[in-house]
Amino acid sequence: MSKTNIYYVLLKRLRVPLITLILIYAVSMVGFVLIPGRDNEGNVWMMSYFHAFYFVSYMASTIGFGEIPYAFTDAQRMWTTVTIYASVIGWLYSIGSLLSVIQDPAIYRLRLESKFRTKIKLLHEPFYLVCGYGDTSARLVQALGQEGIRTVVLDKDEHRINELELRDPLWGRPLGLAADASKPAILEVAGVLNIYCKGVIALTDSDQANLLIALSTELFKPHLRLIARAESPEVVSSISSFGGNEVISPFELFAERLELVLTKPSHYLLSEWLTGIPNQTLLDPSFPKAGAWILIGYGRFGRAVYRRLHAAGIAVQVIDQHTDLQDTPSNSLIGYQANLESLQLAGIDSAVGLIAATSDDATNLSILMTARELRPELFMVARQNQQDNSPIFERAHFQLTMNRGNVLAQKVFSLLRTPLTRDFLRLAQDENKAWVDQLLSRIIGITQDKLPYLWETKLTPRYSPAVYSACAAGQRVSLKYVIANPSQRQQTLPIIPLLLKRVDTLLLMPDGETLLQPGDRILMCAPHEAYEQMQWATQNQKVLHYLLTGEEWVSSTLLRRLLSSR
Repeated sequence: MSKTNIYYVLLKRLRVPLITLILIYAVSMVGFVLIPGRDNEGNVWMMSYFHAFYFVSYMASTIGFGEIPYAFTDAQRMWTTVTIYASVIGWLYSIGSLLSVIQDPAIYRLRLESKFRTKIKLLHEPFYLVCGYGDTSARLVQALGQEGIRTVVLDKDEHRINELELRDPLWGRPLGLAADASKPAILEVAGVLNIYCKGVIALTDSDQANLLIALSTELFKPHLRLIARAESPEVVSSISSFGGNEVISPFELFAERLELVLTKPSHYLLSEWLTGIPNQTLLDPSFPKAGAWILIGYGRFGRAVYRRLHAAGIAVQVIDQHTDLQDTPSNSLIGYQANLESLQLAGIDSAVGLIAATSDDATNLSILMTARELRPELFMVARQNQQDNSPIFERAHFQLTMNRGNVLAQKVFSLLRTPLTRDFLRLAQDENKAWVDQLLSRIIGITQDKLPYLWETKLTPRYSPAVYSACAAGQRVSLKYVIANPSQRQQTLPIIPLLLKRVDTLLLMPDGETLLQPGDRILMCAPHEAYEQMQWATQNQKVLHYLLTGEEWVSSTLLRRLLSSR
């Protein structure tokens, strides 16, 4: 991005009209100075440069006319007539040139860039730099905005950036610029070096662009958090090979989710509830029976799904119309169209589920609707490629729909907002079904029909000053006091502590007797109302004192000492 001053560019583009206008004014003034006039007594009077400048100024700008300080002679009036036409033509030429320059696309972009650069310099609050503003980024930016997290957006498509102006101002409008985020200079101007930049999220539709963004971020600001989207295994490996980058492949991510649906449905449900956007309505889960599956399409998504299901010991019959595919399973139907004939050859009569994984939405919808006519009880998984087709996919009511935008936004949102969620789900995978079902029942008991609200309580002076001060002073603060009702300490708020992280130690489902220490991080699950109530205990010393002792806080230091000495 050029750092050229916009005013310098404007003056450079307008130099000819300005010089023309100056020359017209100068020649007009010289003429009035040289042409003799007459005073009221008939004596010769020569106009001064000041009077000439004054007269030409209000005459050329069409403010009005007057002959000062004396009536003009015919020669002066003739020269006035000439200068009127000359100045009007000069002004028309100058104004026309100015309008042309202002409407020039290059000048318009320079104005936006200059304005954007100024706003970034004035930004003094934590923010994430989001590169690419597609379906995924739109959902992510909205979800982060609802949590009060600021974002700065870059995208090459100017129309997408203009969509930011249509966002609901209630959640705040992120700063946006239409520019190529893969260029290092763009990242620099967008604030990657700003001390308030908490991380970079590379979500463009190009793996190569995301790789360049990751490289630039690492060289600009090592150890800055970076989350990148990548579909190619080679690019995933490249981005993961340096720094502490987190790479998300939407195909691998959805294939992992599908494997959980088939092998550990309770674990899948727990993962969906804890990584979803808070306050969304809980949907009734639907799980397939054990048996064989049919997979339509063996591209990158189809391969990821096949690898997961095959590794889990699930029989999968592959159908693909392309004949040049490599490494296909031995029993695949290669070169077959996705139609009724191929479904029958693949054994749809005995299958329990069908996965439409091609890159064409019409093909996926068509084959699933055909299969529904044959076997309405089939478990159907659809891949949705275009966001515009969401209305028809929603009306089709498939059991599972793979929408890359939703899958990625949900994953990135969870990583940014509650990083401990990933650690908790990893530990929960080792627990049995009964343990997970019991936790699901507890979550339903406190949230009713809404997805739970997750947050991390950090025992630091900034986030939990009251609890941190008490722990640092040597007081024994148990977890049960932090989640107690601020107005009735005998009652516990509807909060489920999921995970406690202390240095490198992880404690799954800590109980109320767990003693807290400075620096602890606790993953909490509750309705949003309970989160707001708990802030009183973590941030207000008087409230915490009441919860710990059952006594009201005494403000006077002297009085506290007298009471404690009794």
